[in-house]
Parts: sequence; structure tokens; C-alpha cells
Amino acid sequence: MKVTPPLIKACIIFPMNVMGVIPAILIWCSQEGRVFEKYPPSFDLFRSFPGGLLVGAGASLCWVSVSLFTEFGGGGTPAPYDPPKKFVVRGVYTRVRNPMMIGVIIVLLGEAMLSGSLPVFIWALIFIQACLVLIPFWEEPDLERRFGEAYLEYKRKVPRWIPNLKSSSEEN
Repeated sequence: MKVTPPLIKACIIFPMNVMGVIPAILIWCSQEGRVFEKYPPSFDLFRSFPGGLLVGAGASLCWVSVSLFTEFGGGGTPAPYDPPKKFVVRGVYTRVRNPMMIGVIIVLLGEAMLSGSLPVFIWALIFIQACLVLIPFWEEPDLERRFGEAYLEYKRKVPRWIPNLKSSSEEN
């Protein structure tokens, strides 16, 4: 996996803001004397370890997902301003259609657990709701237009949210 400027830009613009900047602002706003002071973060060892594991696993899944687009997408990224030119069905994309969004959701839930922050948890729920609406009603129709029958066949074979854990050799 090659680290390229488009990969770095794609990671900074979307995932970094959703998973880093917004949760950090929400935690900052939860300090005494600020907007969400009724919901201060509370770190404890019991939640820190599993929360940290979720953050690490989700961030890794995001990195792998974005890397596949930049490496095999014909010069594009997952970002709407620079979509992949080629349809990418490799790696995690053979198991689930939205691994990057799943990774982001896992990170957000991990951050909420790690920090004990109700505002971050609510942000995670808002992001999940946005994904549940935007992906089937905006992203998937766009992919159908751009990639045609190849994407329609992919939709029939690969689940949107729950990964298919069977290998292709087990399916035949």
C-alpha cells in the first residue's frame, strides 16, 4: 500500500474531520463553563481499553478502505470531489460495500466509549443516521450511473453493512 498525496488528502478531508475534529470540538465544548458542560467527558480504565481498541480497529479499516480506492481506483479517492475512475472490488470491498463508513462508525463509538462523552455518542448516532439515508439515496444511485451493471451485480452479491464472512470458495 503506497502513501500518496491523494490518499493523505482524502483521509484529512473526510475521516479526519468526522472522526477527529468534530469529536474533539464536542469534548472541548463539554468542559466546565462551555455549551455542553452538563455532559463532561469521563475517562476510566474500564472503558479506555475497549474504546481504544475500537478506535484503532476502525481507523485501520478506514485507512485500508481509502488506500484501496487511491491505489486501484484509477486516480480517484472516496471523496466526492475526486471519485475513483475504476470500480474497486478488492480486499474488504469483497466482503461489505461500505467498509470506510463502518470504520468511521467504529471509531466514533470507540471515541464515545473512551471519553465517556455523551455529545460524541450523539454525534456517532447522527453520523449513523446520515449514512443510513445518504448511502442508499445518494451514493448508490450515483455509483449505479457511473458503473452500471457491474455495480448492480456487486450490490446483489455484497451486503451494504454486515460483512459477508464466507470466502468465495465457500459460496460455490
